Amino acid sequence: MSPTDGTRIDSRFAACAKENRPTLVTFITAGDPDLETSLEILKALPGAGADVIELGMPFSDPMAEGPMIQLATQRALAAGQTMKKTLSMVHAFRETDADTPIMLMGYYNPIYAYGNDTFLKDAREAGVDGLIVVDLSPEEDSELCIPAIKAGINFIRLATPTTDDARLPAVLANTSGFVYYVSITGITGTATPDAHRVAEAVTRIKGHTKLPVAVGFGVKSAAQASEIGRNAAGVVVGSAIVNAVRESLDAQNRATETTVSAVKELVADLARGVHAARSQAAE
Repeated sequence: MSPTDGTRIDSRFAACAKENRPTLVTFITAGDPDLETSLEILKALPGAGADVIELGMPFSDPMAEGPMIQLATQRALAAGQTMKKTLSMVHAFRETDADTPIMLMGYYNPIYAYGNDTFLKDAREAGVDGLIVVDLSPEEDSELCIPAIKAGINFIRLATPTTDDARLPAVLANTSGFVYYVSITGITGTATPDAHRVAEAVTRIKGHTKLPVAVGFGVKSAAQASEIGRNAAGVVVGSAIVNAVRESLDAQNRATETTVSAVKELVADLARGVHAARSQAAE
């Protein structure tokens, strides 16, 4: 039994499966548009219907991200967001929510600069459940993946449309929590996934693992979330939520009285979509 067996992520996916519905995974960028507002959004996500939260770690060179998340990262960095502040957000969230899983998603550079051992210790103490580090390949598992697992933190790996059956075993070898299937080739938020192709890919990946398969990149609406969720164990939405933040800001990129409510309304709509996914498929 590994240190990550029975984590909050495992429990949440299992609970959603028991309800015969996909898990809604929502992404926001830590510190966007400022620390206080971002924390308010973070705390509001579960009540709006988010099952699992991805918290983006701002980095100056987010190579896999589309324009929306790149701009969010720039806003967060301009507002003074740091790794310590990101971990402090998780700690503050845990003061009132002990159940909702939180993953940190981003790039290796900020973690490396923080110091791997110190980062894993501080992340675990803050209440982080999982990591998605998009620029660390399976060949580098000894760098962070395996130490994270030993620290009791799930390490979630990405599979893509170009990840063939020969490559999948390496990708899945030390993955835990769930498998994140990237539904499109390219950067986030720039294309719409083909539900039929996604369903085929999910079925193929499930032939290699017992882990839940969640699908992200390009899911923007409740209808898309519902369609994707008919076959996937989870649906990940990021750019659309980040865009809801952006559209609520004033001309100086400052939060307004509608910023938090805009995110809550969108997430509530997405939650209705995923809750209806399997019932619609059965009709």
